[in-house]
Amino acid sequence: MNIRTKILSAVCIASAAVFFSCGESDVIHSQNEQTLVTLSWWGNDARNEYTLEAVEEFGKLHPEIKVKCSYSEWSGYEARSRVQMISDTEADVMQVNFAWLSEYSPDGKGYYDLEKLSDIIDLSNYSEDMLEYGRKNGILNAVPIAMNTETIYINQSVLDKYNLDVPLTWDDLFVCAETLRKDGIYLLSGPSKSVWLYAITYAEQLSGKKFTDGDNFSFTADELEIMIEFYDRLVKEEVMPQVEYFRKIDLDNKVYAGTVAWVSDAVNYLGTLSNKGENIIPAEYTALPGIESGTGWYAKPATMYAVSKNTECPKEAGLLLDFLCNSMEMAQLQGVEKGIPLSKSAREHLDEIGMLSGIQYEASKLMENNPHMSKMHPLMENSRIIEDYFAVCNEVIFDKADSKEASEILFEQITEICKNL
Repeated sequence: MNIRTKILSAVCIASAAVFFSCGESDVIHSQNEQTLVTLSWWGNDARNEYTLEAVEEFGKLHPEIKVKCSYSEWSGYEARSRVQMISDTEADVMQVNFAWLSEYSPDGKGYYDLEKLSDIIDLSNYSEDMLEYGRKNGILNAVPIAMNTETIYINQSVLDKYNLDVPLTWDDLFVCAETLRKDGIYLLSGPSKSVWLYAITYAEQLSGKKFTDGDNFSFTADELEIMIEFYDRLVKEEVMPQVEYFRKIDLDNKVYAGTVAWVSDAVNYLGTLSNKGENIIPAEYTALPGIESGTGWYAKPATMYAVSKNTECPKEAGLLLDFLCNSMEMAQLQGVEKGIPLSKSAREHLDEIGMLSGIQYEASKLMENNPHMSKMHPLMENSRIIEDYFAVCNEVIFDKADSKEASEILFEQITEICKNL
């Protein structure tokens, strides 16, 4: 029997879990023989805590399985997972980003085919439309946990002090900012990917063109120039700071009256303010007059679970994945921290116990009830393209290039990146 997957229990373990400060944990149960399953995910301290607690509950149901956990913040997780997937040393069960399916499994063979585990994983909890997000080349690589989109979160309590309405149009942003900047307050803020996607939305609405046409990049230099000029104006008219200077703590300090962030980041970014009684609301999706709210906005799975194609314990990995996605125990611990669960059984349990509430839930409802969103293409999350966009934007902001020159440079860079994908 393979030594990697079978562990003989030599001593009686008093504690059911051992936590390591380096971000690893063994959940160990006293058994004569156990199967080792490794699990990895990214997240903040709160996510780590409830996932570890869920793994502990899983161990009570399956004492024959030992789960070893590894976890970290997103940036470290992404870098480490990239190396592990290239070297075939990834965890048996792993949290994966939607874009990774295209990057690491373009032929559908980069992850385990979960339909081979359909007698273990209850896929009937998901619609075919939802499962389609997890398919590559017709092969089910991953199960989506919840859906996600960028959302405008506004601290209504701040706007009320200035008798300002929540901005609904792009022009509204600049009107609000004109009042707030007199007291050193930015209307909005956001990390680079969120602001990049926000700029795409503006350019799509203004031009009537889509960023991608099928699998192909379809913006010209003209549409990219719209994006560059938009960000340049946002910064210079102090609607928001440059993305390099975004600090989450400045939401708590009310330096920012709002932010552009994922549904799944609502509590992480705004939970402290909400707990202090500030009135945080997810605003309607910004739109041009006459354009339906949600046009040019994109949805994708907030996160997904996959099984390694190299796993030596697919049955046990399937049991763990099913528990993480569909069990009452995990649903109750996770709540809507990652958005409203797509799993029918998980959602029904949360509804029964009154846990479908809060900022994240309101943002999820706003997304689910909007019929005008599009399915996000992985190209829109390409980190090199996003870095190149802000690099040329900074050239314009600091008067080292004009927007036309910058857009032509960016178009050439994106075209080159697309050739190598």
